Amino acid sequence: MSENKETRLARAYFSAFYEKNHIRYWAAMVLSILGIGANLFVTWLLGAMIDIIAAGDMERLWGTLWLWLGFAAVVLAVDTGAYWAKFGFIRRALVQYKALAFRQLSEKSISAFSRENTGRYLSTLTNDVTTIESSYLEKPFDLAAYALMGAAALVMMIWYSPLLAVLAVVLGLLPVAAAAVTGGALAKREKAVSDRNESFMAQIKDLLSGFAVIKSFKAEDETRRRFNASSQAVEDAKYRRRWCEAVIEKASDLCGMVMQMTIIFVGAYLAIRGDITAGTVIIFINLSGYLLNTINIVPKYWAARKAAAGLVEKMAQVAEENAGRSGDPIPAKLDEAITLENVTFGYEPEKPVLQNVSMKLEAGKKYALVGASGSGKSTLLNLLMGVYDGYTGSIAIDGKELREVDTDSLYDIMSLIGQNVFLFDDTLYQNITMFRDFPEDKLELAVHRSGLDELIERKGESYRCGENGSGLSGGERQRVSIARCLLRESPVLLLDEATAALDNQTAFSVTDVILHLDGLTRVVVTHRLEEALLEQYDGIFVLRNGQVCEAGQFRDLMDRKEYFYSLYTVANG
Repeated sequence: MSENKETRLARAYFSAFYEKNHIRYWAAMVLSILGIGANLFVTWLLGAMIDIIAAGDMERLWGTLWLWLGFAAVVLAVDTGAYWAKFGFIRRALVQYKALAFRQLSEKSISAFSRENTGRYLSTLTNDVTTIESSYLEKPFDLAAYALMGAAALVMMIWYSPLLAVLAVVLGLLPVAAAAVTGGALAKREKAVSDRNESFMAQIKDLLSGFAVIKSFKAEDETRRRFNASSQAVEDAKYRRRWCEAVIEKASDLCGMVMQMTIIFVGAYLAIRGDITAGTVIIFINLSGYLLNTINIVPKYWAARKAAAGLVEKMAQVAEENAGRSGDPIPAKLDEAITLENVTFGYEPEKPVLQNVSMKLEAGKKYALVGASGSGKSTLLNLLMGVYDGYTGSIAIDGKELREVDTDSLYDIMSLIGQNVFLFDDTLYQNITMFRDFPEDKLELAVHRSGLDELIERKGESYRCGENGSGLSGGERQRVSIARCLLRESPVLLLDEATAALDNQTAFSVTDVILHLDGLTRVVVTHRLEEALLEQYDGIFVLRNGQVCEAGQFRDLMDRKEYFYSLYTVANG
């Protein structure tokens, strides 16, 4: 991706920092700049005190004390206001930035998200945001304050001694040159750290998610080696970044030391000659320190801020990659049918999972997909959900080709209850409603139809399910998933072995409820070949080796005594 395109994509993210946040930003900026007056005043006061001591002027001493007390009160008020505005700006900026990032990530389609590693999102929303906070959002106020402090110090130096001021400017170019030579590498080092953190996050996620598998196969040593290698790569990248920062800092420090010591010796020479006072030398030493800080800190802060801006660019790129498919919106209803014509699909082009599949799923009817494991049943449902779009042939919804349908519109029509149910570490109520509000009677009906009455009566709606539903059994998690879809009332309900984790009696009851729902188109992948249920389907499609080998109603298929008859006979012993 070109640099110009990256900048264009990131513009919205940079804008998010300042949306309805300009007043706080400029208040913090102005108050931070005003705060530099305190340092310059103290510098002047120190020189004045030296001259007052030399003159023995007691009256001026007391006057200076009262002046300092009054100024200290003003500085306290300014600093307090600066902190209030700055902290408020940073808080709102980060909230809006992360909200935009998560909104754009959540707008991706299932197909897009399935091709990516969530570790990169964890890294960009945690480690990278921390760097952006410290190096991009906090730095502008310090940069402005230090830059203006250096400019003000230079003006005062010219006022007290033009000769020393010129000398300071000439010598000040040394640390600037050092920072310019070394500063460009920091952005590259910062991005390398971000990339390594991304990989490390993905590694941790995989290892923790697969903990049970690791223990079962006694693969602890191998996984430790993988973890240690990934951890080593992160720390190596940080090590190189620290060296880069150290080189920038020490190069600037060395050049600055040469500048300051030269000014001290020349100032002492001029004071001994009587060209300036001892107080002026003290003032000049302090002012040269401020100028030196500006010269040292501003390039370093600027380099860090530029590196952090690169992480914002990265966030924009991550959100843009595999963005949700744009297409034409369609009504949230199915009037006629979903039609598949000669659909072929494979995860690898040369190994098709589905071959020349054709079927018509009419609106409001119920269909079963049956077949041996690996015959392509789940893949077919995923195609209907738009998870994969690399198929040949045609899938049409009321005549509209699926590839041309906007993904948001597709999700308004389709709901999928899969074999693997994800639950949030939240209450039963929130997991059923997916954090939305529903009428009480509608919620109670969905709970009853999904068979959750006993669970809620026993544990209550406020029971926390644990990480991915660890506090519930497999059957209980599946019933929660079914209740979610019943609440949503989408026109097409896809079920992929949705009752596999339930006992036979509960599975029969839940399936029977789903088959008796009015107004829904239901497509059910099932291995439970029970006559009482199979007779209710308007059509049964039998898949074998990725192809539809038989289709019809239960009695017709049984009378043929072909592949379906064999499956049914084996299943029912």
